[in-house]
Amino acid sequence: MKSTREKILLFLLKNPKSTINDLADAVTINTISVRHHLNNLQADSLILAEEERHGVGRPRLVYSLSEEGLERFPTRYYRLTNRILDRFKDTLSPELLNDIFSEIAKDIASSHRQTLKNLPIEEKLNFIQNLLDEEGFNVEWEKKNNHYVIHEISCPYFQVVQTHPEVCNMDQTLISEMLDIPANKLTCILHGDQRCSFVIPVEDRSELLS
Repeated sequence: MKSTREKILLFLLKNPKSTINDLADAVTINTISVRHHLNNLQADSLILAEEERHGVGRPRLVYSLSEEGLERFPTRYYRLTNRILDRFKDTLSPELLNDIFSEIAKDIASSHRQTLKNLPIEEKLNFIQNLLDEEGFNVEWEKKNNHYVIHEISCPYFQVVQTHPEVCNMDQTLISEMLDIPANKLTCILHGDQRCSFVIPVEDRSELLS
């Protein structure tokens, strides 16, 4: 059974620019409860509110899904992406395909190289966190002894990497290139772990995270 939050998001997917009253009718709860859910969804950047004029009087607020909210719903681009990658695999060697994803990550990293050049390691990690968050990864990092660990709480490519795991190389290469330190993968969602995590050795690169 869908939660009220999920029902609101689904209704806004099909009915953008809905009012609080529209939503209250759709999910069969009172407007006060709807407003509470909308405030939380706005705080999570899943919906947008805008004023709309509707005749005489004050404008009313209408709600729609944000870009991040839209990405919560599976779309046909997963199917298209998988078909494109299937065709690549028919014509390219695994090594060349891996090189393509690696080069894409390196191109992204190179566009930020000047910004990152003189930053301390933790400011670089904050920059990477924001960059990957914008891509939908939901990233956290922490320091453990003489290591940093980057956790990817969610993966926007999950529907694709189940069939094409080589796509996983992109974020690992991107992190390594932007930090100029090899990032070693500790855990991976594809292997049944709860999240993908990477260890970044700082003081003693020969030591592994215990």
